Amino acid sequence: MRIAFFGDIVGKTGRRAVEDHLPRLRETLALDFVVINAENAAAGFGVTEKICEQLFDYGADVLTLGNHAWDQREALTYIDREPRLLRPANYPVGSTPGRGANLFQTAKGESVLVVNAMGNLFMETLDDPFAAVERELAAAPLGEVADAVLVDMHAEATSEKNAMGVFCDGRASLVVGTHTHIPTADARILPGGTGYQTDAGMCGDYDSVIGMDKEEPVRRFTTRMRTSRFEPATGEATLCGVMVEIGPGGLAQSISPIRVGGKLAPQMPA
Repeated sequence: MRIAFFGDIVGKTGRRAVEDHLPRLRETLALDFVVINAENAAAGFGVTEKICEQLFDYGADVLTLGNHAWDQREALTYIDREPRLLRPANYPVGSTPGRGANLFQTAKGESVLVVNAMGNLFMETLDDPFAAVERELAAAPLGEVADAVLVDMHAEATSEKNAMGVFCDGRASLVVGTHTHIPTADARILPGGTGYQTDAGMCGDYDSVIGMDKEEPVRRFTTRMRTSRFEPATGEATLCGVMVEIGPGGLAQSISPIRVGGKLAPQMPA
């Protein structure tokens, strides 16, 4: 089984990159399942029903979220109607709309558990992400209930993402980080067989400050003053992600970064 994960879509230019490249990538890489983090897809802040439906039409099987999950108010009701849209599993149980994990089927009938979690270091504090992921892994164990398990760890600190990879090693097919919007150079298979990358990067314009037009972020850093809201950069986006090939037992046999278009050097699975 081949699964691809793509990092945070930032605004219209990020959505356009998905539209331009994902259908071809699904075919050329023979992808069985695609997950994308969409929490910045609506002008950099949250996601809407219309945007989700577009991303599903472009070839996404599941969309994950993060700290901007509720920036668009319609997401509060849409997420209850759309099982393919996941918010972090460590939101308080029983009081938050939607799901933090779900079991999906590929076109070939294989089952894929997708778990979305959010870190606590340097971010708003939610429940323990490790306990939340443990709960979801125990409910659909790899190799027993799920043929593959993907964990999106939406976090600021590389240490917290790294710890989640170690925590899930041997029990997940892929643990990949999101939120910091910069692709890291550490894609590898952990000792227990879990594919891991600290951050997948973003689907957005890299001639920017993490996807946003450069002027306002630089002004805030240099003057400590807010003069306008952040706006997504509008240049050509790079589509950034990672692909894992999964073998018997649901563990990773290979892992390869994906970078297509835009400003970054291209990289594709061999």
